[in-house]
Amino acid sequence: MKTKYSSYNLNGLPEGCKYCVRGEKLVLFISGICSRSCWYCSLSKKRKNKDIVWANERVCKSEKDFIYEVKDSNATSMGITGGDPLLFLNRTLKYAKIAKKKFGKKFHIHIYLPTKLVTKDKIKKLSKYVDEIRFNPEYSIRKNEEALKEDIEKIKIASLFYKKENIGIELPMIPNRKKDFLKLILELKENIGFVNLNEFELSESNLSIVTKKYKLNEGGYVISDSKQAGIWLLHELKERKVKLQVHFCTAELKNDHQFRNRLLRYNLLPFGYRTSEGMVKYLAIYCKNKKEFDSLIKQFPKNKVYADHKKLRMIISEKTAHELINSKENKNKISLVEEFPTHDRIETEKQELN
Repeated sequence: MKTKYSSYNLNGLPEGCKYCVRGEKLVLFISGICSRSCWYCSLSKKRKNKDIVWANERVCKSEKDFIYEVKDSNATSMGITGGDPLLFLNRTLKYAKIAKKKFGKKFHIHIYLPTKLVTKDKIKKLSKYVDEIRFNPEYSIRKNEEALKEDIEKIKIASLFYKKENIGIELPMIPNRKKDFLKLILELKENIGFVNLNEFELSESNLSIVTKKYKLNEGGYVISDSKQAGIWLLHELKERKVKLQVHFCTAELKNDHQFRNRLLRYNLLPFGYRTSEGMVKYLAIYCKNKKEFDSLIKQFPKNKVYADHKKLRMIISEKTAHELINSKENKNKISLVEEFPTHDRIETEKQELN
């Protein structure tokens, strides 16, 4: 039942998850505006309730930004999320269409949808470009029969346009809701092909609510008993011989496999080298301002350095760094920096070598 990605599953992984665990999925965040207010929402403050498009860590002000990120991250697929993509249906369709046109029909797309705004017309339009649909049931926030009935009717619509194996539900593994979620899954088992359960995590936006209701695992940000609840649910479904693909996605999978594997796929700037954890190290000369940077560019042959205009620094080869460190005439400070290869290029370590 345990996978090599530190997660747990029954009857195999859903197609979208296969791309995701290998780090091949780009995350297209269509907007932070949502149709509902989930108390457990884990969006960061810089994204929640803000109408900004992100492709991984890159803000997309144009279609070109999106295309650049697909290429830089070497993505073979993408997951569309939010907020609620149905609030921005035309935008969602535009990006999905671009992805299929630019990167081919085999570029796998899955989407996360709250059920609240689901209609037959909207699902029909999405089905032209989106390969897999993952519903976030209203029942996960409204524990009543009315919400359950509404979810079932909305999710049934997808079967008009999708094969069963491409329809699923996505649930936060809230420990005290495990029996409710078992009921939901059993009610939907004839209409969906898979279930993805996410280990319940703390974030800056749900901190105040979650810490009042739940205990955390020691030294961590994972809600105590979420994992046990997920495994319990898998066992219950196995005992009932439910044929759905059910995946319990752990925090460990997200951090130690999915994210690391995504980092390992990124293109690097010239003269950089990758660590086993997917980080990148550069030898660089940093400038205080653009005037200093422009002056520095003139000092080196183009084939020996890379001018990083974004960070006002000159990235150099190991050989060039060695020559400069041993030169009495050199006045430039050389730094060894470790950073993420993602678009934001956040630095984690920086050490001056001379």
